[in-house]
Amino acid sequence: MGATRTPRGRWIEEGLRALAAGGPEAVRIEVLAQALGVTKGGFYGYFRNREALLAEMLDTWEEEVTEKVIERVESAGGDARAKLDQLFTIAATAEEPAMTVAADLAVRDWARRDEEVARRLKRADNRRMEYLRSLFRSFCPDEDEVELRCMITFSLRIGSPFIAADHAGRTRAEVMQLARRRLLSRPVNS
Repeated sequence: MGATRTPRGRWIEEGLRALAAGGPEAVRIEVLAQALGVTKGGFYGYFRNREALLAEMLDTWEEEVTEKVIERVESAGGDARAKLDQLFTIAATAEEPAMTVAADLAVRDWARRDEEVARRLKRADNRRMEYLRSLFRSFCPDEDEVELRCMITFSLRIGSPFIAADHAGRTRAEVMQLARRRLLSRPVNS
């Protein structure tokens, strides 16, 4: 009986971890094989080269941060506020390599230097924002309010790790909970 092959998805996951830790330059076949505890020969059974792996990593990242999140939220059911609450929970507890804030930030940094990555990032961000709009519109009749809440929600997801400030006797988790409650509240004018 032959040796068990490392599944394709494990190579992609490990590639996403490396991307999150060190950018696209850190995604090296030898390093991934070592992290997986295998030889690099198995890599070529799935991918013709490093560029093919990078493309599949981007496919996985885009699918995980858009369609799979939306499917997860929609399958949980509930009204728009319940779905937004579920979305906040998913974002706060993401453990899959493609879903981490570090992976998102690594893709954003990569997009600054690669036109194709920038195009894919824009497509994913537009999909994420359109989904947020669809949820906020259900209880915010004003389009300016919808766009404002979407931008704040998305900015909190992406930007929070960059803020090193203290929060006047509150923890970061407490402040994020305050933001969550405010964003899910009915607009004052309604």
